[in-house]
Amino acid sequence: MEITYTKRGEYYYPDLILPPQPTEDIGRFGRMRKKFLKEHQPDTFALMLMENTLTQHLIDIDRQAMEQIDLISSQLAQAEGVTEDLKSCNQLGWIQATNSCRARAEEQVIRELVLA
Repeated sequence: MEITYTKRGEYYYPDLILPPQPTEDIGRFGRMRKKFLKEHQPDTFALMLMENTLTQHLIDIDRQAMEQIDLISSQLAQAEGVTEDLKSCNQLGWIQATNSCRARAEEQVIRELVLA
């Protein structure tokens, strides 16, 4: 790798160009993962930052978390009998059961994926 320099005044400055960064949003779970890495694993955080892999890692974590939450919450809903029949008979009960399944799935994913 050859580094070129540009003279500005009396000094030579290296011509450094950063590689392109992903432009996707890191999302809620990506932000949680970033905070966890920064506070509890600062060496890993610094290494990923220097290697330019942190942003893509956070995007991947967010995507995986969302997919797992959808899968787990649908499995919980199916196991507990939260169906369209319940929705048509008791809308508030269906909403409560669906929100409960989603909250438990989020807790599980945060423990296993974000804080791992």
